[in-house]
Amino acid sequence: MPKLEQSLGDALTLTPEQYIKANYEPSDRLALVVLNRRHAETIQRIATAEVIADRFQGWLRYKNAQGSDIYISQNALNDHADGRTKSDVKTIRHVYLDLDRNGDQALAKIEANSAVPKPNFVINTSPGKYQVIWKVEGMNQAESENLMRAMVREFGGDPAATDSTRVLRLPGFFNKKKYEGGHRIEAQQLSSETYRPQDFKISLEATQTSTEPSAQSSKAERSPTHQRTPSEHDWAWVMRKLERGEPLNKLIQKVADYRDDKPNPEYYARLTVTRAYAFFKISRGENPQEVVRAISAYPPHSSENGLEYAKGTVQRAIEQVAQSHQHQKPEVASQGQASQKLGLRITP
Repeated sequence: MPKLEQSLGDALTLTPEQYIKANYEPSDRLALVVLNRRHAETIQRIATAEVIADRFQGWLRYKNAQGSDIYISQNALNDHADGRTKSDVKTIRHVYLDLDRNGDQALAKIEANSAVPKPNFVINTSPGKYQVIWKVEGMNQAESENLMRAMVREFGGDPAATDSTRVLRLPGFFNKKKYEGGHRIEAQQLSSETYRPQDFKISLEATQTSTEPSAQSSKAERSPTHQRTPSEHDWAWVMRKLERGEPLNKLIQKVADYRDDKPNPEYYARLTVTRAYAFFKISRGENPQEVVRAISAYPPHSSENGLEYAKGTVQRAIEQVAQSHQHQKPEVASQGQASQKLGLRITP
């Protein structure tokens, strides 16, 4: 067992209820994500920490026993939020690292480095893999994300898990992702402190202010100071594969396998690949109707109307291509003129 977890020999292993109560204010609104990969089912519920700790546990235990993985948002949401986008985040409660590779070595580095305080929690999500959690206050979204990216550079960890809207595994349940009988997820509490920005001395150099993913932005791609988000890396990778003629279905499977950090990897993969495919084909003058036919079989949600989704996606690509042509050719007066010139309108 890593030394960090032994540094407090009597470190407390928490139940889900204890973990929630130790990490959040009772009135904090949080997102629960219940993900069953076998049945392609994703359920998100938003409720207060008090309600989740006291009333949801029976249902969560049942869903976990049926094969679902249980995740909880790390930061408190706005009073009327019905999702967990960045604009929905009200208060930053935590910064964190998802140590998905070389976890034991990374924990040792964290303990030996005085630039970061002792973590509040180390969560063993699977053999050799950990989530490391620090409770914080007085920190805004950009500060928290900059800090997490800096810690990834210093200690390792998943660079995709540095957004303030992240959900992480809720301790006390079983990891059903790759283990037939499930791997019990345990949290050990190492500190009861709540840290402020000045408690982290780690260098933030080379970290850019957090932005929403905008993989399609050629301007950002050209900027020498722009640091790509994980989604932008995915977009660029998909575009390279499309240039080499990789089939849609294989690309979707590869992205879903690689981005299994997402609550719904299949949804993310279909959305990313179909949007990239539409942009790639339209920018090369492909017949929009052919592009619609190609991606209509892959709507992000299996219950979604594939044809309607494809039409909307291709229309979006047409507008993006027109915008890029406007930037390249200032004489083009309007997006409509650019689209007409390219012959890229879809028949309703």
